[in-house]
Amino acid sequence: MKRTQSRIATVALTALAPISWGSTYAVTTEFLPADRPLFTGMMRALPAGVALMLATRRLPRGSWWWKAVVLGALNIGAFFPLLFLAAYRLPGGMAAVIGSLGPLWVAGLAALFLGERPSLRTLLTGIAAALGVSLVVLKATGALDAVGVVAGVASSVSMAAGTVFTKRWGRPEGVGPLVLTGWQLTAGGLLIAPVAFLIEGAPPALDGRNLAGYLYLALVNTAVAYWLWFRGIGRLTATSVTFLGPLSPLTAAVIGWAALGQALTPLQLAGMTVAFGATLAGQYVPRARAAAARTETFTSTERPARKGSTDVMAGAARR
Repeated sequence: MKRTQSRIATVALTALAPISWGSTYAVTTEFLPADRPLFTGMMRALPAGVALMLATRRLPRGSWWWKAVVLGALNIGAFFPLLFLAAYRLPGGMAAVIGSLGPLWVAGLAALFLGERPSLRTLLTGIAAALGVSLVVLKATGALDAVGVVAGVASSVSMAAGTVFTKRWGRPEGVGPLVLTGWQLTAGGLLIAPVAFLIEGAPPALDGRNLAGYLYLALVNTAVAYWLWFRGIGRLTATSVTFLGPLSPLTAAVIGWAALGQALTPLQLAGMTVAFGATLAGQYVPRARAAAARTETFTSTERPARKGSTDVMAGAARR
């Protein structure tokens, strides 16, 4: 009973991450300078990462220097630019639909790197999640852009790979999820910075409204949200965590309706029901796998996860 309650609490806390990411679109459009996606990605990641590293005062050691860079690139440095590129080049929420395929990418990568065989239930649930998200965000207008599609798929695969490798490598002994989050955000932000300055030029002039938006993105939307996300990966299966991803576009749709005056059609409401149902179904773990996951769960004082441990995005166009 206590284990069940603990797992429910962990799922609920982890779900706060994609729920927070669902607010990114509204904050970006209402508070931030227009057409600066790379600068925004850098401002989300780098200040938050540096702040966490200063607070925790822990640097990587040994192989964790390159592992932190790889994870930072997959979860942040490559993911953010690819996501924004897809969002700008694809019509009507198509980037979110492509991103909602994350659970299927995780299932495939988990089979390769975590030794898991995806069940039929997992595959069907992943398809249902993508279908539900598509009903919520997809619009009929606009032609598909090949570069946008490739960027959208690459961003989804990047985040899925980051989730799987975060689970595979675990954490160094004595290192908690807050420290690991700081490493990844710093590495990802440093990777984005030169690309942002090269493509977008000098930083824009910022007013108080812009600074408030960036402060929210850096602290709540990134530092806290990614800490909860990586904490969840350490305690749940990778598949369970990634099935929380559809909460991001669902949250964005609700915010658009409640705060931005955007209407929700009956078809969108049906899609939200399907996607939310798939999210709940994705949290079901067979008893045998749940026992294995508990064995492989690691904390800041335990060993890192073994190679064979058991088991993401879907930002509403801009997670």
